[in-house]
Amino acid sequence: MAVEIWMNPSCSKCRSAKADLDAAGIEYVERRYLDEPPTTAELGEVLERLGLDPWDIARPVETRDAGIDLAKDAAHRDAWIAALVANPRAIQRPIITASDATTVVARDPGTIASIVERERS
Repeated sequence: MAVEIWMNPSCSKCRSAKADLDAAGIEYVERRYLDEPPTTAELGEVLERLGLDPWDIARPVETRDAGIDLAKDAAHRDAWIAALVANPRAIQRPIITASDATTVVARDPGTIASIVERERS
């Protein structure tokens, strides 16, 4: 598995993460998830690797703007995933999956550094 970054090029956190990967010489596949939204299965797999529920990776403003108003409980988990797939702008970014399948929401330099370290070892 190659390193993959789900990103939005207009997002400063995404551009920063990509620049950090480039500076470290880490090869990756860029997925512009607004242009190529994840499938339900792909998002489910990412959530499993993250160890999170879908509402944990939902951007509050974008979730509200999309009209996503679901209970944050197991009974609504599949509905959350479907809503995020239908409204990918509401998904936190960037999401990076390392070559060993470790997946993180890389919104801070320390998290990105942990991926770089994994890839170098």
